[in-house]
Amino acid sequence: MKEIYKSRKPSKALMITASIATNIAQLFEGEFNWAWVLTLVWVFFITFMFLYGERIRMYTMLKEIEGFLVRLKRVRDDGRGIAIEAVKEVGRPSEDPTARLDRFLEYFAIPPVSLDPAGIVWKLEHILDVQDVRLKDEVKLMAPMADEVQLNNLEKTLIAALALNYIYKIVRHFYMLGKRTLSLFIIMQLRMILPLVMREAEAYASALKAFIEGQPIGDGAGALVAAKLMYGHEKRKVAKDMVVSTVPIEGRIAYVLKAEGPGGNIGKYGDVVRQIVEENNGRVANIIVVDAALKLEGERTGDVAEGVGVAMGGPGVEQFKIEESLLKYKIPVNAVIIKEDVGDAVSPMRKEIYEATDVAIESIKRLIRERTKEGDMVIIAGIGNTVGIGQ
Repeated sequence: MKEIYKSRKPSKALMITASIATNIAQLFEGEFNWAWVLTLVWVFFITFMFLYGERIRMYTMLKEIEGFLVRLKRVRDDGRGIAIEAVKEVGRPSEDPTARLDRFLEYFAIPPVSLDPAGIVWKLEHILDVQDVRLKDEVKLMAPMADEVQLNNLEKTLIAALALNYIYKIVRHFYMLGKRTLSLFIIMQLRMILPLVMREAEAYASALKAFIEGQPIGDGAGALVAAKLMYGHEKRKVAKDMVVSTVPIEGRIAYVLKAEGPGGNIGKYGDVVRQIVEENNGRVANIIVVDAALKLEGERTGDVAEGVGVAMGGPGVEQFKIEESLLKYKIPVNAVIIKEDVGDAVSPMRKEIYEATDVAIESIKRLIRERTKEGDMVIIAGIGNTVGIGQ
């Protein structure tokens, strides 16, 4: 047995440990050696950070995300409370609407399959129509005493609360997934986009109050332009939730159209444009679309810009229908946009945006003078949510 033990060589780890122990022992022989102490501290620190630095960074980011999540939950809960109080105050239901509203906040819509893109626009339009009817019916059941305008505003209020709930659930999902798997990529990506997510959530929180009180929002800038042009002229209701007026502008005949207000409507612009174009056998010299648009960082809120194309957000159904009508008769289309931040779009309309609508009207008149002749017919479409904006 002794011969076996003598034949064994000391392990590498044992040799390194012995070397470190020898060096430490030398520190205290004679004069104290600070250089060795600093060297050991640095070696220990670098080794520790190499082994555990990534995990420390992950836990630090998870703690930051948790703080954002707490804020998001507070915003979500506040929005839910505001929506419940609004339903009770406006609709005066006979029973507590909380359970029905909580079901509403989990509402979803499945888009049509796009494997074969032919006809997908009409399938999507059908799904959106069914969704619109379903949401309105749910709001009527929750608020039976509300009138048409209040129902539209309540619907948009509940949709804003639904958006807050969805944002919170998505962030919570990726937070818990990153925490469970300790995936640095999931955690880092979530941490980087959270400031933008919080801006959007705070914008929806502002929208809740605007819809309840019936205040115009930034997204209604295009509708407000149309309302100013229509002021004092007879209006007629066409298509679903849409009104149109025939207005003389610069010696031309302008069909000015917008969604019906002052409730929170968006309208079906494609059907109205197609109807007007067909009624006039395609003799429309120009169409001008006015809408709010997201500005880039560094640009000023309320700046007005001009371009070509159908300036319209949303799922794209109405934009598609307008483009189909224009293509058939080769009608040129111009766009006027009012720039604003994502927070401004769903928040009460700022002074800069309101003043920009007058600038947009001047741009429209100049486009009509430059792009059409006297006696021509033009269409002016004011796009946007009409909450707080009447005719």
